[in-house]
Amino acid sequence: MSHTSRRLGMAGAVLTAVAIAASPAGAGSTAAGTECFDRVREPYTSQVDSHLHFRPFGGPAIGFEELTGYLDKSGVRHASMYGIGQMLPVNSPCTYYLNCPGTPVVPSMKNDFANAENYLAAKPKDPELAVSMTFMDLNHPETIPPGIALYDKEFPGVFRWAGEVNLVKQALFPNHHTAATSENIKNWAPFMKVLRDRGIPITIHSDLGNDEEQTKYLPLMEQTLHLYPENKIVWAHMGLSKELTTMDPDRHIKIMKRLLDKYPNLTLDLSWRVLEDNYFSKPGVRQKYAAFFDRYPTRAIPGTDFVASRDKDYTVYAQELEVTSRINKALGDRAFRDIALGENYYRLLNLKESAPRVCGAG
Repeated sequence: MSHTSRRLGMAGAVLTAVAIAASPAGAGSTAAGTECFDRVREPYTSQVDSHLHFRPFGGPAIGFEELTGYLDKSGVRHASMYGIGQMLPVNSPCTYYLNCPGTPVVPSMKNDFANAENYLAAKPKDPELAVSMTFMDLNHPETIPPGIALYDKEFPGVFRWAGEVNLVKQALFPNHHTAATSENIKNWAPFMKVLRDRGIPITIHSDLGNDEEQTKYLPLMEQTLHLYPENKIVWAHMGLSKELTTMDPDRHIKIMKRLLDKYPNLTLDLSWRVLEDNYFSKPGVRQKYAAFFDRYPTRAIPGTDFVASRDKDYTVYAQELEVTSRINKALGDRAFRDIALGENYYRLLNLKESAPRVCGAG
């Protein structure tokens, strides 16, 4: 990125941060006692961040209190507290795997332990956090139940989410990652039962395919949904990625509709600015996806996919939140409440909280 581009990007992020902070409602005002959410006066940015990595792939992380301060400042009241299960080696100078092809990125418990310890030390109530297990190696499912048992022993009752875990992530192929196999998926049954019995959602990164073979990996997710229909499965980024930027939106939406109709416990994750940059922002496409979400208002949750490496700050988080929230402006009131205001997220976690109704909504 050029120096000029970086300055322009930072300027945009600052304006975003100012816009969020200067909202006439202020962060969290609806929760403070107003009867309804006024979409004209209050910000369109999502009030939950279901996909937030509190730990980076490598190098130092943004401090816990600083990061929760970002949430409070931007009006995010609930977040899923992801680590990153796939870590770079401790002796690597890299902070991001894409900058270090050939360096192995392998599952680890370190980030989950750090998150749990930070969470227990702070015990935050606002923003409220759901700590997630991200250590799971889906290629070696036999290691997962003992890992969960260890977490239960060390941090009883702390972990309420699972993932983001990788079924297939093409971006990691240069770092020794391989797609899980059909046989691997069959062997998930023991740990998927634990999650199912506890009502724990699992966020799975599973690429649909790439620009050359757009549905190459769809059978892997279909097998997962077929074998574990009672699990709360969250499909990260709706299967889209930087490797798949040219799929016809109508074709993508048709696949999503078919799977949502067939599997009632499937939820779509709308995190990562790749969705906005490569799909929603194109002429006529935003309306197609908004109509889709309006038809399935209870089946999606928002998120930033922000990775809290120390070289970032609040302006970067605020920008990611704003970009990933732009789709909210096109949603009808029902979908806006369920997605942007968090009703679907609360339901996934069986929380007693409810999202505010939208002013003027029927």
